Amino acid sequence: MIPSGARVLDVGCGTGSVSRLIMHACHCTVLGIEPDADRAAAATSKGVDVVGAKLIEELIPQLGPFDVVLFADVLEHLVDPFGTLRLAQRFLRGGGAVVASLPNVAHWTVRLNLLRGRFDYQPVGIMDATHLRWFTLRSLHLLFTQANDRIVGTRASAGMWMQVYQVPPWQWIPRRVLRKVLHGAARAWPTLFGCQYVIRAEREL
Repeated sequence: MIPSGARVLDVGCGTGSVSRLIMHACHCTVLGIEPDADRAAAATSKGVDVVGAKLIEELIPQLGPFDVVLFADVLEHLVDPFGTLRLAQRFLRGGGAVVASLPNVAHWTVRLNLLRGRFDYQPVGIMDATHLRWFTLRSLHLLFTQANDRIVGTRASAGMWMQVYQVPPWQWIPRRVLRKVLHGAARAWPTLFGCQYVIRAEREL
C-alpha cells in the first residue's frame, strides 16, 4: 500500500521501528513525527528523521507535501481521529493517500470474551488499555468516508503474534500449518479472524 520511492510522513512514529522498515523495504524517504521526546530520540538513534511535535496545521508549509501519510496503530489512541484524518489530507500532494492500521474489536477472541461477560484491558494488542477508540470494519470505513476519503484497499492481518495462539490448543499445531490456516481465515473472514485492518484511502476531490 506504500509505493516504492514514496515520501512518507509517519505520524506517531514512536521508536521508529515501522519507519525504518518502510525505509528499507519500500526504499522510501520517511519523516517521523512524534511528540514523546524519549521515543523521538530512540527513532533518531535508528537513523529516522524525526520532528518532535504533534500533527498540527502550522507544520503543513514546513514539512509537506507527502505521497503517503501513515498512521500505524495511532488513530485508535486519539480523541478525534476524524479531525486528524481531515488534517492529514492537507499534508498530501495530488494523488497522495493515507495508509492506516487499526485493531479489529470484532475479532473472535473479543467476541468470545464478551459472551463470557468479559471486556478486560491488556498491556498490548486489540484490548490495549491505552486505546480511546474501537473499530469494526464497518465503523472504520465510515470514519474514512465521512472524512472525505475514498477507500482504495483494505486488508486484514492474521495476528500470529497474539497470545491466544501461543497456548493450547493452538500451540500444538505446527507453526507453518497454523500460519497458513490463520492467514487463509483472515482473508476469507476478515471481520472475524482479522486481528488488524490496514487501509489505504485517497482524498476525494
